[in-house]
Order: sequence, then structure tokens, then C-alpha cells
Amino acid sequence: MLTARTVAKETLRYEEVAAPVLEPGRALVRVHHVTLCGTDLHIWEDDYPTDLPIVQGHEFSGVVESVGRNAAGIRVGDMVAVSPMTYCGTCRPCRSGRFNVCRKIGCIGCYSDGALVELLSVPVDKLCPVPEGLALELAAMAEPASIAMQAVNRGRPVAGETALVLGSGPIGLLATLYLTDLGVNVVCADTEADRLELATAFGAVDTLLVAPAEGFPDAEQKTRLDRLTDGYGPGLVLEATGAPSSLENAIRLVASAGRIVQVGISARSATVPMKDIPFKELDLLGSRNSLNLIPDGLALLARHPDEGRALLTHRFAFEELQQAYELMRNRTEKVGKILIDMPAARARASQRSISEFSVEATLSGASA
Repeated sequence: MLTARTVAKETLRYEEVAAPVLEPGRALVRVHHVTLCGTDLHIWEDDYPTDLPIVQGHEFSGVVESVGRNAAGIRVGDMVAVSPMTYCGTCRPCRSGRFNVCRKIGCIGCYSDGALVELLSVPVDKLCPVPEGLALELAAMAEPASIAMQAVNRGRPVAGETALVLGSGPIGLLATLYLTDLGVNVVCADTEADRLELATAFGAVDTLLVAPAEGFPDAEQKTRLDRLTDGYGPGLVLEATGAPSSLENAIRLVASAGRIVQVGISARSATVPMKDIPFKELDLLGSRNSLNLIPDGLALLARHPDEGRALLTHRFAFEELQQAYELMRNRTEKVGKILIDMPAARARASQRSISEFSVEATLSGASA
């Protein structure tokens, strides 16, 4: 079978490798779709704490091809998304139920070989059935949806309150979608107008275009934000950019007794006035991975397939993977989520086209 391995900085090598052997408690999944995120770009650029070479791909979906012994609940032919996170189950965070920050945390496609391969062996307990009616290509985004939902859950949202989401990339947009489902009034801020148009489609009641060279919010934006929050500021702010200035804005704008969730990741340092957090008695919370929320992410996408499709801005064949990474790096176009179609997906699409043609031919013959 064919796999794509990142062997050095910005260097991919396609290799023919042996198919995995089926083991007890595991299933072999024929990978159909992989979506890429910023972490994938950093790994490809060799700017991530993982060792090369590695087979990337941690956001993916596929079809179960075979099931080993002691693997109840999964059948051959099931369409599944995969929870890529692994954890030890014995360290203090794991014992306290916070296995998403396990001291020995792992991730398929980030710290061990992942889904940019035709056939992958996966523990059965990592398989999440795709809801009926949800397209397999959308199911590949269940992992980023789970990360957004984890961040929202950390913030303890309250129906009827106003939340400010800083950053309308995929995580910010999926968080907006989930917050809206929970009855929260969401205001989104971003530096790009086209992302804010999407935020409105994802349920935002208002959007704020950030001009980096000017103060944020400006006087008119502050009036709108005050109107929505009775002058107190948003009770919940979700920071989804990773920019230090954005966290500084969150602390300044959030209401007293409010909650800030930091889900954007950066190695840079923020400058935070030490008095603001105690004076406002803020809850400043981090959010990483999710507590097995892949099924919840699938359900969110199943409820909102149009919004899910709006996130998929680019599509590449498996053999065009290098071009996909170069697009992410060069930013010559507006990029949301990039979908990689694996060979199985193309074969499935071809079979569907042949089947549809056969039905049409039969109907034409009958009508004649």
C-alpha cells in the first residue's frame, strides 16, 4: 500500500509499505479523507516537537475493512471517524479525568504514524461511527470540532449570555456554531472580513473587524458590544488566534467575574497587567484536545452540514499533498480547511458515478 511520509523539513516521500496485520482489539480502516490543520503545517515545516520522519494525518475518516478478535461493536463496512489521541490512564491528570493533558499524551499523525496511508490499524475504542446522512468527507473534521467543543465546555457557557470569540478560523467558527446551538449570543472578531462573513453564517449575532494598526474595539464597535452586554462586557471570551495581543484584549474586554478560555496556541509571550485578573476575579482557563468529544463533533457536523462544507475551501488528491502544504505555507489564497482525498475516496466516487449512470440508463430504457 502507498503512504506519504514527511522525511525532512518540507520534504515528502511516497513509499510502498506492507499492509498492517490485523490484531485483537483493533480494526483495519481504509482511509478515505484527511483534513489538514496548522499543526500539520508545523510538522511539515519541522517546527513542532515531534521527530521526523513521520506519517502525518490526525483528522480523518474512513471505512472499516476488517475487525480483529475482542472488538465488539464495530462491523466491517462501518463508516468511522477516529479519535487520534492516546493517553496512559495512570498519571495524575488521567486519574483525575483530565486525560486530554496526560503527561504521556500521544496523537496518531503527530507523535506516531498517522492517516496519510491507504490502510491503518486502529484500536477499536478509537473508532466513532459516522451518523447516518453525514458525508464521510465532513466526518474527517470531527477532531477539530471536538477541540472547539472542549474549549466551549471549559468556559461553562450560559444560554442567553453574550460570548466574544476572538478569531474566526476553523476552531473559532466551530466554537461559534456550538455556542449558538447552546443559546449563547456570539460576537466574533477577526482581522479578515471574509472570515467574519462566515461567522455570521455560523450564527454570530454581530462581527467586529479588527484593524491591527488601530485600537480594538473602536468607539463604534465598543458601543455595539456594550449594547449586547448591558455595558458589562462579555461574560465569556474564547481566544482562538494564539496572538499575544488577542489574549491581552480578552482580559481587557471580559466582564468582571467572567471566563476566558485560551485555545489558540503560540510560543510567544503575552504582556498581561497583573491587577486585571484579581480585580475582575477572572477565570483564565486553558483548553487542549478534548475529553473524547469526537462523537459530539460528528453530531454537531450532522446538524450543520452546510456550515461544515463552507469550511472546506480546498481539495487535493493524495498525490498532490505537497501542493496542499505549500498553499498553507505561502497563504496565496484564503484557506479554511484543506481536504485530502485518499485513493479509496476516489474509487468510491467513481463507483457511485457508475452506479448513478446505470440507474439513469435503466430509467431511460424503461421510459423509451
